[in-house]
Amino acid sequence: MAFGEVLRDLRGRSGIGIKRLAPELGISYSYLSKLEANQIRPSPELVERVANYFAYDQDQLLLAANRIPTDIRAILRDHPQEALEFLRARFGGGSATGSQP
Repeated sequence: MAFGEVLRDLRGRSGIGIKRLAPELGISYSYLSKLEANQIRPSPELVERVANYFAYDQDQLLLAANRIPTDIRAILRDHPQEALEFLRARFGGGSATGSQP
């Protein structure tokens, strides 16, 4: 599920209107609307504010926003071959030949 869908779901389950939530997150309601429509991608800082506001897992929100959590990025950077082999073995996927970073 994309970040906007998760955000809209969290907001809906909490019964909070878009015009009320936006200032509580420090953004405009038009920006929040674009986020929910997946027209723009949130900053990591905004993802953190949303996670804190709704007591939601920040790593899951980062991934929904097509962002990689900092610790995972470090693992991928420091151990790329092992990480790729593990992910492919665990979850399937093509071979490394011909793939581009």
